[in-house]
Amino acid sequence: MVNGERSSTGGAIVNLAGETFPAPARRRGMNRLQIDSVVKRYRNGVEALRGVSLDLRPGVTGLLGPNGAGKSTLLRIVATVLRPTAGTVLWNGTDTAKDPDALRVGLGYLPQDSGVYPNLSAREFLRYIAALKNLPPGRTEARIDELLETLNLTSAGSRPLAGYSGGMKQRVGIAQALLNDPQLAVVDEPTVGLDPEERMRFRELIAGLAGDRVVLLSTHIVSDVETIAERVVMIAGGSVVADGAPDDLVAELQGAVWEGIVQESALAGLRLRYAVTTSVRRRDGFSVRVSGADAPPGFRPAAPTLEEAYMAKVQRSRAA
Repeated sequence: MVNGERSSTGGAIVNLAGETFPAPARRRGMNRLQIDSVVKRYRNGVEALRGVSLDLRPGVTGLLGPNGAGKSTLLRIVATVLRPTAGTVLWNGTDTAKDPDALRVGLGYLPQDSGVYPNLSAREFLRYIAALKNLPPGRTEARIDELLETLNLTSAGSRPLAGYSGGMKQRVGIAQALLNDPQLAVVDEPTVGLDPEERMRFRELIAGLAGDRVVLLSTHIVSDVETIAERVVMIAGGSVVADGAPDDLVAELQGAVWEGIVQESALAGLRLRYAVTTSVRRRDGFSVRVSGADAPPGFRPAAPTLEEAYMAKVQRSRAA
């Protein structure tokens, strides 16, 4: 169990609210996504990706990075929307630049800027996407009903999308990405605009989607991946700066995180000398956490978090 959010009980996953949802199916497939030395250089000279290599097997891989790190560019290349300047992407051994349909037939893709047709209802829009994906008509309605219920959109399914909130439109985008029960799911910043309950629903949906599928989830929100990703890839400046299991990445900071209480007058000076990861105002001052080899005076050791591991990796890459 990670951070107490989910646990496995009798073949099901139980969240903090006591709700259960199916555990990922047994991994019987051989799905494999290989990203080999991928470079993306735009005409203006900007190099968005600098030799990214990843070998992804079934399960959820979280792609963490700040805005502008190259996450969306990488996902667009994986989804065959963009071609790399150099390097290759293989899906089950097939070069997707030479045969993109080999990947597209089993792809579910949610881009960061996904749009909907405002005059269509959610059901009509999903039927349209199903037709584009050549889904069997007999299965389409049942799948749409299933996704609308899972994403809490059943009651609004017949309303025009023009009247949907931003979060509701994002949920429709998630539904279209999962409509074909994809073997490769590529989702870019999927929880933008979702409230906390909706984000929890989405994380549960992704956790249940895994099994023999490859799921690549890009975000800059650490909590989106720390409870469901078996592997976390951190990217900054177009390069991979860390890659591993969440617990292993956190363990690298063991003995290098400290917490203490400081007054507001001392906070600015502390930031100049230490990498401050959090500061929260309290009645007796500011509760502060810092990372570094040595502790500030009066600070005590603290258990590191994935967010602190992420921040440390990104800051180290910027200083290099």
